[in-house]
Amino acid sequence: MIVRVRPGCVPEVPGGRRMVLALAITQTAGYGVLYYAFSVFITPMARELRTGVPQVTGAITLAVLVSGLVAPLIGGRLDRRGGRGLMTAGSALGATAVLAWSQVQDLVQLYIVCAVLGVASAMTLYEAAFAVIVAWFDGARRPRALLAVTIVAGFASTVFLPLTGFLVERYGWRAALVVLAVLYGAVTVPLHWSAVRGSGTGGRPAASRAAVRAALGERPFWLLVLAFLTQTGAVAVMGVLLVTYLIGLGHPPVFAAAVAGLLGVLSVTGRVVTTGLQSRFPVALVAAAVFALQGLAAVLLPLVGRGQWGAVSAVVLFGLGFGVATIARPALLAERYGTAAFAAVSGALTLPVTVSKALAPPAAALLGFPLAMGAVALCCLAGAAALVAYDRRGRTRGPA
Repeated sequence: MIVRVRPGCVPEVPGGRRMVLALAITQTAGYGVLYYAFSVFITPMARELRTGVPQVTGAITLAVLVSGLVAPLIGGRLDRRGGRGLMTAGSALGATAVLAWSQVQDLVQLYIVCAVLGVASAMTLYEAAFAVIVAWFDGARRPRALLAVTIVAGFASTVFLPLTGFLVERYGWRAALVVLAVLYGAVTVPLHWSAVRGSGTGGRPAASRAAVRAALGERPFWLLVLAFLTQTGAVAVMGVLLVTYLIGLGHPPVFAAAVAGLLGVLSVTGRVVTTGLQSRFPVALVAAAVFALQGLAAVLLPLVGRGQWGAVSAVVLFGLGFGVATIARPALLAERYGTAAFAAVSGALTLPVTVSKALAPPAAALLGFPLAMGAVALCCLAGAAALVAYDRRGRTRGPA
């Protein structure tokens, strides 16, 4: 079978274009409903449930942690059976959990629902989608497929934050969740069932466990863990605390929110640039350079951020790397470990990275803003150094 590829386009693999389009839509809806929308519900939920904002916010932290904890198990399943059934079931579970969320009466119920949302997220969001793409596309076509999905999904917050805000203002938070649950289920369940291709490797669980043990036993894997754990923590801190920090520097709330809103658009720009550079330079070194620029931005923000142009410049510099790890991780893992046990190895990496994503923002808040920005800079530089060391160690071990 001859596969024709037009330069710059999503590859013409049978069913591939349709699957990429479907995953771009489901990832946008998934991140919009299962993750970003939560921030809009915090204040009205806290008021009606008669509790504090930190207690409500802890529920989304639990969801993120649960998604990381189940990632290795989900990864092994994806390797053996493929993504069609798992992602379809995860979509149905997510829609059901959001619907149940609309009926919670206390914090205990909210935390239970968010734990289920964490499982659904692990079954349907980027890690699962990337496993499907890595298994379906070869190395030459894979970067463009990953880029196509992440470019569209990068606008999830841009679409769903205002949509959710409108629904809450117009109908109340409970009715808004019902609408989002129906929307999410109606979009993602049929798309995952009809468009996701591939049946997995059919390998035994023992094979996936052996691949993970082999990865855990070598230094390059831990260099990748260090790189993405530190940079993900830094990105999470900026994503959660940037608006508050800019207000603390003396900027009006509207300006602070507008500047922070640049991060979503810039993440798409960074992904496009990184994908383009992958054809000329090792992806580890490209990502390392971007991480280092983010470290520089974190140093500059306290120094020049009191002025409007200084704040914008520092945020733009940091934002260019906001989504780079999203496409660098699957590229590096597939390059070194192949595709046979990709999802299982990716799940092993996802667990510590997700814990960092969940715990870094509250830890940074306890440090205070000056120390937090210093920690963000150090984490980005540590991530860059780890990727440089990984590249020197030898990028490719060979297909698994």
